[in-house]
Amino acid sequence: MSLDSPEKNAEFAASLSTQIPVLSDPKGETARRYGVLAFGGLYSKRWTFYIDETGTIRAIDKDVNPESAGQDILERLSSLGFKKRSSREPTPVASGEPVESSSERYSDFVER
Repeated sequence: MSLDSPEKNAEFAASLSTQIPVLSDPKGETARRYGVLAFGGLYSKRWTFYIDETGTIRAIDKDVNPESAGQDILERLSSLGFKKRSSREPTPVASGEPVESSSERYSDFVER
């Protein structure tokens, strides 16, 4: 989640060709509720929340390493028993264009 506008987040996601939506919270309301609003509301802390299909927070990673975050998320999702999606269809990115699926990744675990 970012405190940037939805438009800026869409541009950022497209620049990375990411398959993970970058959520926008320009007023910081959700960040405040999750306890991640930092430095006078100028940015949000880089934490990962693992929330199951019932809305229960199963784990929180407060020590996110951007260099290994993708692999760390995959490992944590597996260790928490999150089920993979059965579909191997390409997942659309912010630009609307699909990205080929070639290996296990975060989007394999989440519903669209």
